[in-house]
Amino acid sequence: MNPDEDANAARPLLVLVGAPGAGKSTVGRRVAERLGVPFVDTDLLIEASSAMSVSDIFVTLGEPEFRRREEGAVAEALRTHRGVVALGGGAVMSAATRSRLAPHRVVWLRVSMSEAATRVGMNTARPLLLGNVRTTLSSLLNERTPLYEEVCSAIVDTSDRKLRDVIADVVALVTAPADRVEHSQAEVDTADV
Repeated sequence: MNPDEDANAARPLLVLVGAPGAGKSTVGRRVAERLGVPFVDTDLLIEASSAMSVSDIFVTLGEPEFRRREEGAVAEALRTHRGVVALGGGAVMSAATRSRLAPHRVVWLRVSMSEAATRVGMNTARPLLLGNVRTTLSSLLNERTPLYEEVCSAIVDTSDRKLRDVIADVVALVTAPADRVEHSQAEVDTADV
Protein backbone atom coordinates (compact mmCIF):
# COMPACT_ATOMS: atom_id res chain seq x y z
CA MET A 1 0.00 0.00 0.00
CA ASN A 2 1.47 3.38 -0.93
CA PRO A 3 1.42 6.26 1.64
CA ASP A 4 -1.52 8.02 -0.06
CA GLU A 5 -3.64 4.86 0.04
CA ASP A 6 -2.61 4.29 3.66
CA ALA A 7 -3.66 7.83 4.62
CA ASN A 8 -7.03 7.40 2.87
CA ALA A 9 -7.61 3.99 4.51
CA ALA A 10 -8.21 5.69 7.87
CA ARG A 11 -10.37 8.43 6.38
CA PRO A 12 -14.13 8.26 6.94
CA LEU A 13 -16.19 7.34 3.91
CA LEU A 14 -18.67 10.07 4.77
CA VAL A 15 -19.24 12.78 7.39
CA LEU A 16 -22.75 14.09 8.09
CA VAL A 17 -23.42 17.57 9.44
CA GLY A 18 -26.64 19.46 10.06
CA ALA A 19 -28.94 21.02 12.61
CA PRO A 20 -30.63 19.15 15.44
CA GLY A 21 -33.48 17.17 13.94
CA ALA A 22 -31.90 16.90 10.49
CA GLY A 23 -31.58 13.13 10.90
CA LYS A 24 -27.80 12.75 11.10
CA SER A 25 -27.83 9.77 13.45
CA THR A 26 -30.78 7.99 11.85
CA VAL A 27 -29.62 8.55 8.28
CA GLY A 28 -25.98 7.87 9.16
CA ARG A 29 -26.79 4.55 10.80
CA ARG A 30 -28.91 3.40 7.85
CA VAL A 31 -26.41 4.58 5.21
CA ALA A 32 -23.62 2.74 7.05
CA GLU A 33 -25.74 -0.43 7.13
CA ARG A 34 -26.48 -0.13 3.42
CA LEU A 35 -22.79 0.37 2.60
CA GLY A 36 -21.58 -2.30 5.02
CA VAL A 37 -19.36 0.06 7.01
CA PRO A 38 -19.29 1.08 10.69
CA PHE A 39 -21.17 4.11 12.01
CA VAL A 40 -20.19 6.50 14.78
CA ASP A 41 -21.96 9.48 16.30
CA THR A 42 -19.51 11.88 17.94
CA ASP A 43 -22.02 12.75 20.69
CA LEU A 44 -21.99 9.08 21.69
CA LEU A 45 -18.19 9.08 21.69
CA ILE A 46 -18.23 12.08 24.04
CA GLU A 47 -20.73 10.38 26.34
CA ALA A 48 -18.70 7.17 26.42
CA SER A 49 -15.41 8.92 27.19
CA SER A 50 -17.02 11.23 29.77
CA ALA A 51 -19.30 8.66 31.42
CA MET A 52 -21.95 11.40 31.29
CA SER A 53 -24.78 12.29 28.93
CA VAL A 54 -24.41 15.34 26.71
CA SER A 55 -27.13 17.04 28.79
CA ASP A 56 -25.25 16.32 32.01
CA ILE A 57 -22.01 17.67 30.55
CA PHE A 58 -23.78 20.91 29.58
CA VAL A 59 -25.43 21.28 32.99
CA THR A 60 -22.50 20.16 35.15
CA LEU A 61 -19.45 21.32 33.22
CA GLY A 62 -20.89 23.95 30.85
CA GLU A 63 -21.02 24.38 27.10
CA PRO A 64 -17.35 25.47 26.69
CA GLU A 65 -16.19 22.19 28.24
CA PHE A 66 -18.59 20.21 26.07
CA ARG A 67 -17.29 22.00 22.95
CA ARG A 68 -13.69 21.22 23.97
CA ARG A 69 -14.56 17.55 24.33
CA GLU A 70 -16.52 17.62 21.08
CA GLU A 71 -13.57 19.05 19.17
CA GLY A 72 -11.38 16.21 20.45
CA ALA A 73 -13.98 13.54 19.65
CA VAL A 74 -14.42 14.87 16.10
CA ALA A 75 -10.65 14.99 15.53
CA GLU A 76 -10.31 11.39 16.74
CA ALA A 77 -13.23 10.16 14.60
CA LEU A 78 -11.87 11.87 11.49
CA ARG A 79 -8.43 10.39 12.12
CA THR A 80 -9.44 6.80 12.90
CA HIS A 81 -12.96 5.98 11.70
CA ARG A 82 -13.41 4.46 8.24
CA GLY A 83 -17.19 4.41 7.96
CA VAL A 84 -19.90 7.03 8.40
CA VAL A 85 -19.44 9.76 11.01
CA ALA A 86 -22.30 11.92 12.30
CA LEU A 87 -21.26 15.16 14.00
CA GLY A 88 -23.25 17.00 16.63
CA GLY A 89 -25.15 19.98 15.26
CA GLY A 90 -22.79 22.53 16.80
CA ALA A 91 -19.50 20.84 15.93
CA VAL A 92 -19.05 23.18 12.94
CA MET A 93 -18.81 26.13 15.32
CA SER A 94 -15.17 25.16 15.90
CA ALA A 95 -12.76 26.66 13.36
CA ALA A 96 -10.38 23.74 14.03
CA THR A 97 -13.14 21.24 13.22
CA ARG A 98 -14.08 23.09 10.04
CA SER A 99 -10.43 22.98 8.98
CA ARG A 100 -10.24 19.25 9.73
CA LEU A 101 -13.33 18.62 7.60
CA ALA A 102 -11.76 20.17 4.47
CA PRO A 103 -10.32 16.96 2.97
CA HIS A 104 -13.41 14.87 3.74
CA ARG A 105 -16.66 14.08 1.92
CA VAL A 106 -19.13 16.06 4.03
CA VAL A 107 -22.87 15.94 3.40
CA TRP A 108 -25.06 18.60 4.95
CA LEU A 109 -28.44 17.15 5.86
CA ARG A 110 -30.45 20.33 5.51
CA VAL A 111 -33.74 20.67 7.38
CA SER A 112 -36.22 23.52 7.64
CA MET A 113 -36.76 25.16 11.00
CA SER A 114 -40.37 24.01 11.20
CA GLU A 115 -39.49 20.41 10.34
CA ALA A 116 -36.60 20.38 12.84
CA ALA A 117 -38.87 21.77 15.58
CA THR A 118 -41.42 19.04 14.89
CA ARG A 119 -38.74 16.33 15.00
CA VAL A 120 -36.97 17.44 18.17
CA GLY A 121 -40.05 18.60 20.07
CA MET A 122 -39.28 19.04 23.74
CA ASN A 123 -36.35 16.60 23.75
CA THR A 124 -34.47 17.18 27.00
CA ALA A 125 -31.48 15.29 25.59
CA ARG A 126 -30.82 18.40 23.49
CA PRO A 127 -29.74 20.97 26.11
CA LEU A 128 -29.47 23.92 23.73
CA LEU A 129 -33.12 23.46 22.74
CA LEU A 130 -34.68 23.68 26.18
CA GLY A 131 -37.21 26.49 26.47
CA ASN A 132 -38.68 28.01 23.32
CA VAL A 133 -37.66 25.36 20.78
CA ARG A 134 -38.72 27.31 17.65
CA THR A 135 -36.93 30.51 18.65
CA THR A 136 -33.78 28.66 19.69
CA LEU A 137 -33.74 26.54 16.51
CA SER A 138 -34.24 29.62 14.35
CA SER A 139 -31.28 31.30 16.04
CA LEU A 140 -29.10 28.17 15.72
CA LEU A 141 -29.96 27.78 12.04
CA ASN A 142 -29.19 31.43 11.30
CA GLU A 143 -25.82 31.12 13.04
CA ARG A 144 -24.82 27.71 11.68
CA THR A 145 -26.18 27.62 8.11
CA PRO A 146 -23.19 29.52 6.65
CA LEU A 147 -20.86 27.09 8.45
CA TYR A 148 -22.69 24.02 7.13
CA GLU A 149 -22.42 25.55 3.65
CA GLU A 150 -18.70 26.17 4.18
CA VAL A 151 -17.83 22.59 5.11
CA CYS A 152 -20.14 20.56 2.89
CA SER A 153 -19.33 18.96 -0.43
CA ALA A 154 -23.01 18.13 -1.06
CA ILE A 155 -26.43 18.96 0.37
CA VAL A 156 -29.33 16.56 0.88
CA ASP A 157 -32.58 18.13 2.00
CA THR A 158 -34.45 16.08 4.59
CA SER A 159 -37.53 18.27 5.06
CA ASP A 160 -40.86 16.63 4.24
CA ARG A 161 -39.10 13.63 2.68
CA LYS A 162 -39.32 9.92 3.34
CA LEU A 163 -36.33 8.50 5.20
CA ARG A 164 -35.70 5.91 2.46
CA ASP A 165 -35.41 8.69 -0.15
CA VAL A 166 -32.92 10.65 1.94
CA ILE A 167 -30.87 7.48 2.52
CA ALA A 168 -30.91 6.70 -1.21
CA ASP A 169 -29.68 10.21 -2.04
CA VAL A 170 -26.82 10.00 0.46
CA VAL A 171 -25.81 6.52 -0.71
CA ALA A 172 -25.84 7.76 -4.31
CA LEU A 173 -23.48 10.61 -3.38
CA VAL A 174 -21.05 8.16 -1.79
CA THR A 175 -21.14 5.59 -4.57
CA ALA A 176 -21.21 7.98 -7.56
CA PRO A 177 -18.06 8.41 -9.63
CA ALA A 178 -16.06 11.49 -8.58
CA ASP A 179 -16.98 13.47 -11.71
CA ARG A 180 -20.71 12.95 -11.04
CA VAL A 181 -20.32 14.13 -7.43
CA GLU A 182 -18.53 17.28 -8.61
CA HIS A 183 -21.31 17.87 -11.16
CA SER A 184 -23.97 17.36 -8.48
CA GLN A 185 -22.20 19.88 -6.26
CA ALA A 186 -22.21 22.44 -9.08
CA GLU A 187 -25.98 22.01 -9.32
CA VAL A 188 -26.35 22.34 -5.54
CA ASP A 189 -24.27 25.53 -5.56
CA THR A 190 -26.67 27.16 -8.01
CA ALA A 191 -29.76 26.00 -6.13
CA ASP A 192 -31.59 28.31 -3.76
CA VAL A 193 -29.83 27.41 -0.52
